[in-house]
Amino acid sequence: MLEILSLIRCGGDPGWCRSVPNWDRGPWLETVPGLRRARGNARPRLISSHLPLPLFPSALSASKAKV
Repeated sequence: MLEILSLIRCGGDPGWCRSVPNWDRGPWLETVPGLRRARGNARPRLISSHLPLPLFPSALSASKAKV
């Protein structure tokens, strides 16, 4: 899924996907380093997680974020 979203984000150009590691493109939200990296990434951000949706803040459902 991360590869597909990365390609969509960069307009189908695989250069970004090949040059940036997975953990930089879609950091894990559950880890402190991943959260820091996600906050520093340019928008639109790709974030990886295996957390169930009910554990996310309720503000997420009111935002324009795609889940």
